[in-house]
Amino acid sequence: MQLSRLLARVLAPLALAAGALLGSPARADTYEVKLPPELSSSPRLCSYAPCQEVMPGATHFSERKGQPPYVEAYREENGQARLMGYVMLSTDITDIPAYSGKPVVTLIGMDTQGRFTGVKILKHSEPILLLGIPEAALVRFNDQYLGKFVGDNIEIGKSRPAENLIGLDAITGATVTVIAQNQVMMTSGSAVARQVGILKPVVRPAASFPPPAGPLPDWAALVAEGSVQHLRVRPEDVGLKGEGHPYMELWFGYLNQPTVGQAILGPEGYASLMGRLKEDEHALFIIRTDGMDSFKGSGFVRGGIYDRIQVRQDKDSYTFRDLDYINLWGIQAAGAPAYQESGIFIIRGHKGFSGAYPWKLVFLGNRIDKESGAKTFANFDQEYWLPAQRLVGGRPEVIRPDPTWLKVWKERALEVAAFVLFLATVAGVYAQRDRLVRRASHRNKWAVNGFKYSAWLISIGLVGFGAMAQPSITQVLTWFHSLLFQWQWALFLSDPLIFVFWIFIILSVFIWGRGLFCGWLCPFGSLSELLFKLGRALGLKRFQFLLPAPLHHRLKYLKYGIFGGLLAVSFFSMGLAEQLAEVEPFKTTFLVGLFQRSGPYTLFAAGLLGLSLLTERPFCKYLCPLGAALAMPTTFRWFGLRRKDECTRCKACAKGCGSQAIDPKGNIDARECMLCLDCMVLYYDDHACPPLAQERKRRTKAGEALTPIDARGYFIPIHPAAPRTDTSTTPGAPR
Repeated sequence: MQLSRLLARVLAPLALAAGALLGSPARADTYEVKLPPELSSSPRLCSYAPCQEVMPGATHFSERKGQPPYVEAYREENGQARLMGYVMLSTDITDIPAYSGKPVVTLIGMDTQGRFTGVKILKHSEPILLLGIPEAALVRFNDQYLGKFVGDNIEIGKSRPAENLIGLDAITGATVTVIAQNQVMMTSGSAVARQVGILKPVVRPAASFPPPAGPLPDWAALVAEGSVQHLRVRPEDVGLKGEGHPYMELWFGYLNQPTVGQAILGPEGYASLMGRLKEDEHALFIIRTDGMDSFKGSGFVRGGIYDRIQVRQDKDSYTFRDLDYINLWGIQAAGAPAYQESGIFIIRGHKGFSGAYPWKLVFLGNRIDKESGAKTFANFDQEYWLPAQRLVGGRPEVIRPDPTWLKVWKERALEVAAFVLFLATVAGVYAQRDRLVRRASHRNKWAVNGFKYSAWLISIGLVGFGAMAQPSITQVLTWFHSLLFQWQWALFLSDPLIFVFWIFIILSVFIWGRGLFCGWLCPFGSLSELLFKLGRALGLKRFQFLLPAPLHHRLKYLKYGIFGGLLAVSFFSMGLAEQLAEVEPFKTTFLVGLFQRSGPYTLFAAGLLGLSLLTERPFCKYLCPLGAALAMPTTFRWFGLRRKDECTRCKACAKGCGSQAIDPKGNIDARECMLCLDCMVLYYDDHACPPLAQERKRRTKAGEALTPIDARGYFIPIHPAAPRTDTSTTPGAPR
């Protein structure tokens, strides 16, 4: 951590200087801005937020009310205050993370009819909206909600009138961000609309329970069957250091069910509780067996509201006041754990709740931001559904809506299938590389290059410019942090092509090394290499060059330093790391457009591409942090390129290696090799490979027959002899 802070201090001024040199990019106005702490804590939300911007015409606003909180907007008419609608802060209601892993803090206005009147982003941490897509694109996206009803079925993608689905246009290149933003808008609006009566709760059939049969189950049996559930929150989940104890460890269950209720409370306690409940009231118990805080919260002391816990059933939320609480004096089930805090909570006055259907216990807390120290809203939930044997007729059929990421996959199924087919084809062709290179020669390499150039064109045109699925070091940083702190499958699955591409990259790196992706499939690398070939075809060959070997072998380590610096800085500030990651020209080239950004970014990307006309892959060899990240696991690849004993003395392949990946001893550095296969064409060519050419000349002079060349790159002996040594294709062998 000290190292990351030191690097951040060193690199931050460099980043600012680079920003000044580059003309200061169009910095997003709300990117990582510092919001006043009162925004999330003060009763007067609109004293710290521009509520009038999302509720035009309003003259004054109430204090926060309700759970989750909202404010009422009023307008003076004829000396009287008329209710216009409601304003809500998204982070008071939900903490759905966007691509950065942090929520987009959004102020939302909604009129008394449930139609959105305004949307304003107060703060976001999305790097693509800082350096790449202008923040105005997110503003235009949010404007699509204006006038739409909160109860409508609104999703990202095409409208489907037959399904009553209203589609919204996404932001190209920011799919995950807008998917998260749509969830924020609909979740926040629905929560408030249900509180104020715009949306009516769903009325679900009441549960019917069988009477207890046989001995009552003990605690372990209740947990095993799911009648008692467990919710655990780690200290790391709320930005605190772990000290061997959870931040919150809760056990809970539904007491109206006779077997469960009697097992927890005992027959007499259960009968007493049921005698106090009305027909449409429901009881659940909660105990805290460990933790660093109380689940009852501070709101109970202030205003009789338990502000740390909620129950949610589908889109309906249920909160608890002081009158909804009963002391839980003890648990009768054998084997129950000791606990530090307990309570029975009653859901009252809500006919829509049913114990037959699944519901969630939600723990509401504050997460401390590691970088700023500010507190942000967070919630943690655990689903509860009575086991089938505890319900008459078993569990009812419940149609669960597809998660958002799954909807995206279904909508893009053909695109994903075509992309998978493309990747599988490239991998299959490369797996047959020995057959391909033996059909080629140093004068005619089209048996290899025909496939490779086709892969380049598809990668540049369809993957890069078309689908904008260029992998980036920012994804490596995000995934690395997710592995260390909190992995979220839904976040990464939201962009199908990037997800599929990364699965392929990870597998291919450990099988063949980074070269298959970097040399055949990377859109920017393919464009760079294609420009080099184009330069040669245009007569620039006499100007084309390779750096002197001593200088090359020093500069090739620069990309590792860049990657290490970005990774270290990301632990101090992910936002700063995202800015420094502009060393990648990918956003300028594919995502935004070479001529759509400010001049300095265009000059940087165009300069690298122009230099590619004269030397092979300058960015890939010396600057690419993504290449460095993939080069390190390449050390442990399973299969490498073949080498002969004579390769340690022969320099023929090294002279033609554009990647300069062959050292003076003839060994191939797989971390630098782009798997162009030029050296393998020579390896099997009895006119270009010096050892084979000498053997061919000797046999021809001696009048001996020229036998075929075997898979190891040697003429098959006329008279069987001891096999030559060739260990290069075995895993772990020196190469």
